[in-house]
Amino acid sequence: MRDKTYHIYLDSPERKLLIHSLVELKNQLIQQGRYTDCVDELVFKVINAPTKRIKIEYV
Repeated sequence: MRDKTYHIYLDSPERKLLIHSLVELKNQLIQQGRYTDCVDELVFKVINAPTKRIKIEYV
C-alpha cells in the first residue's frame, strides 16, 4: 500500500514563516544535543520546492 502524499500551498510570507520555524526547531535540537536529520530534510524540501501559480476565486 502506498503512503498518502499531501500537498500544501503557501504564499510567500507563509513560506518564510515555515522556513524560519524549521530553522528555530533545528537550533533547539542542536542545543539539546539531538539529531537534526529530519528537520534538515524538511528545510531542503521547502527551499527547493517548485512554485506553482494557482487562481483563487472568491465567492
